Amino acid sequence: MNQAIRVKEVRVIDPDGNQLGILPIRDALAAAAEFGLDLVEVSPTANPPVCKIMDHGRFKYEQTKKQQEAKKKQTTFQVKEIKVRPKTGDHDLQTKLGHMRKFLERKDKVKVTVMFRGREIALSDRGRDLLQVIAKEMEEFAVVEQMPKFEGRTMIMVLAPK
Repeated sequence: MNQAIRVKEVRVIDPDGNQLGILPIRDALAAAAEFGLDLVEVSPTANPPVCKIMDHGRFKYEQTKKQQEAKKKQTTFQVKEIKVRPKTGDHDLQTKLGHMRKFLERKDKVKVTVMFRGREIALSDRGRDLLQVIAKEMEEFAVVEQMPKFEGRTMIMVLAPK
């Protein structure tokens, strides 16, 4: 910017976007002073470097506003985990379904894990049925992103909000 530009010649663009041509740095700085604005290097790698006459403070302000706007529009989600067992009772399951509904309404993903202990691994069909029941109950709030699958002694299914 201004005096910090250390090249002999630059291509100058005025505030309206018109090219003033390739000028010695002294003339470019004089043209910027004539407009009452700053000479800002916008493309230092070009040959010769491109400089634009603009209000640098306003330019920086607009850039930060654009970044804030982009950050505001970003969506973030978390993956919440609900753990159940093959022998989980109906009332406990309804409670867990309520928690899942709340998570899905907040646009979070839900990872449902059925844990098998000891000889319960023989009840894998019951675990799969339990996950199917959960998927059916959550049908209006979520879509099944990952179908039930085994990982060691656990069976996992992931639900994503609609």
